[in-house]
Amino acid sequence: MAGVLFEDIFDVKDIDPDGKKFDRVSRLFCESESFKMDLILDVNSQVYPVDLGDKFRMVVATTLREDGYPDDTEYTGPDKEPSRADSFEYVMYGKIYRIEGDETGPDSQRLAAYASFGGLLMRLQGDANNLHGFEVDSFVYLLMKKLAF
Repeated sequence: MAGVLFEDIFDVKDIDPDGKKFDRVSRLFCESESFKMDLILDVNSQVYPVDLGDKFRMVVATTLREDGYPDDTEYTGPDKEPSRADSFEYVMYGKIYRIEGDETGPDSQRLAAYASFGGLLMRLQGDANNLHGFEVDSFVYLLMKKLAF
């Protein structure tokens, strides 16, 4: 899909293992099913509660437009056109602020991309091939939807 940098289904493996730091924020530790990526993600647990063992679909995209074109720079009210966000339950907008390699071996192909969504942080780590579209200082949308099973 145009404008999509990453998409996979994640299993919630742990929540707040170091204790809850903020009343309304939970830190999720997750693993993706298809690409075996590791995800650490802060979510507003008051707005979007997540439980241990939940599965969710996550998409990281550069635009909410289905056609992949950049979003308009000014908000003009609700659009008549369908948005990528329409099929998700939780959407955040933020900035990729760091990308770093894993120093575990001389030919290691693991990268970690770090993003901040208004102070809620994300680290997506795994095979570098899955993070090829991520660039420092670029703005992205993170979209989530829980899966019923």
